[in-house]
Amino acid sequence: MAAGANPPRADQTPEQIVSDIEGTREQLAQTIDALVDRTNPKNVAARTLDSVKAAFFAPDGSPRMDQFAKVGGAVVGVIAVVVVLRRVVGD
Repeated sequence: MAAGANPPRADQTPEQIVSDIEGTREQLAQTIDALVDRTNPKNVAARTLDSVKAAFFAPDGSPRMDQFAKVGGAVVGVIAVVVVLRRVVGD
């Protein structure tokens, strides 16, 4: 039996068993719909965008300057590494 499924009891009528099966079928359909919605590429992209926005902007819409400073520092660091490597290699 599946987890959470109620095994048929000897005192259940056929109508109760059918009702249990229909209820389980409806639960399964809702679970499948939720999984399809959760894995939809558009929804995944929207959730990812929302999390990135949350990292860079406070709930009131003001920018989180510490995050922008970290990204700016990383960009400057990458540029510095590229410049140094080009000079060392001699391009």
